[in-house]
Amino acid sequence: MKFSEDAGIVVGLAGTALAFAQSREDEAERWLRVLRMHGRVGEVLQALGVPEAPLMTYARPAPSPTAAPPRSGDPVDAICRRAVRLANARGADRVATLDLLFAVLATYGQAFDRALYVRGTSRDELLERLGSAPDRALR
Repeated sequence: MKFSEDAGIVVGLAGTALAFAQSREDEAERWLRVLRMHGRVGEVLQALGVPEAPLMTYARPAPSPTAAPPRSGDPVDAICRRAVRLANARGADRVATLDLLFAVLATYGQAFDRALYVRGTSRDELLERLGSAPDRALR
């Protein structure tokens, strides 16, 4: 399945950014950072006041330098596969940033919720705002 231009950019940036993630929480932070910049999801995150922030997870101890990141496979590939399934389920001809967002929400759960929280918003606020303009959400 094809990716929209915005979704393709998000995936490309995530592929670079996630290679340096040290934990699941760090991966969630990096997804938020790249999603914030593109497509309707990016517009909504910016409208909610989600700032461009340093790549760090707040109020948690730093991981041990000898600890391996907790991964089972390529996290970007896993998100892409899930996003393709979501796009297929809605009968779309391409994956949008909205599909990527829902794949990230389903995969990272509380870690992504925390990344939103430390930036002053929540999953509920994000979904409410996305739902208020569904015709524009699919980019």
